[in-house]
Amino acid sequence: MKRVSLPLWLISTFLYVFMYAPLAVVIIFSFNTAKHGGPWMGFTTDWYTSLLADKQKQDATWNTLIVGSASTVIATILGTMLGYGMSRYWFPGKKMFSLAMYIPVMIPDIVMAVAMLAFFQLLTDKVGFFNMGLATMTIAHITFQIPFVAIVVRSRLVGMDPAIEEAAHDLGASTWQTFWNVTFPLMLPGVLAGAMLAFTLSLDDFVVSFFTTGPGATTLPILIYSSVKRGITPDINALSTLIVLASVLGTIGVTVLQRPRKNTGG
Repeated sequence: MKRVSLPLWLISTFLYVFMYAPLAVVIIFSFNTAKHGGPWMGFTTDWYTSLLADKQKQDATWNTLIVGSASTVIATILGTMLGYGMSRYWFPGKKMFSLAMYIPVMIPDIVMAVAMLAFFQLLTDKVGFFNMGLATMTIAHITFQIPFVAIVVRSRLVGMDPAIEEAAHDLGASTWQTFWNVTFPLMLPGVLAGAMLAFTLSLDDFVVSFFTTGPGATTLPILIYSSVKRGITPDINALSTLIVLASVLGTIGVTVLQRPRKNTGG
């Protein structure tokens, strides 16, 4: 393994500082005793404690967890089915559908948000009693989560040797028995990684949530956006720090689950 040269090390260090310095500022000032931001006045953890007593932030947290959990479960099921079907079956137009699966991943969030808003408004005009709220936000999150889950699951299946499934069939296992006892346990890390990625995306999403929300359906990103209009305060920094922590843990979980396993068989 080659040793990193000094210029490359300096450039890499600068890039990492450039990327993470804003996050470091948010985390550090979440412990500032100053009530309205500004210079450092002292260390305190009171802003984290105050989050537990704030009804508005509690409701936003609850809404975020409801939307994130519901959308993740549904998107994981549908995305797993899509990823499995794309990996193991052939059907007319498979290549086109495979390329179309990447469109929600590559399309700008604002375009996805406007499209979902227009779709829900069309339903409201046609149905009449269709209201914007947690349900519409959950549906919108499922829409952009499914491709991510499918891509992760599909990549996991691509690394699996089809001969393992063929051996199970040769030993008399049915299609369902092969899937449940052989394929699913091997693809499970990919499914869990896709679920963690989907939940992290839902937790962090603002644009799509903002366009598809309704009365009483405020999530944490929307609450933070509305709060910073009045100025950035340490409690907002504390709330942002917790979201960053949850995102980091989700990213670490996805990385660990996607790491190839070493063969330990004798």
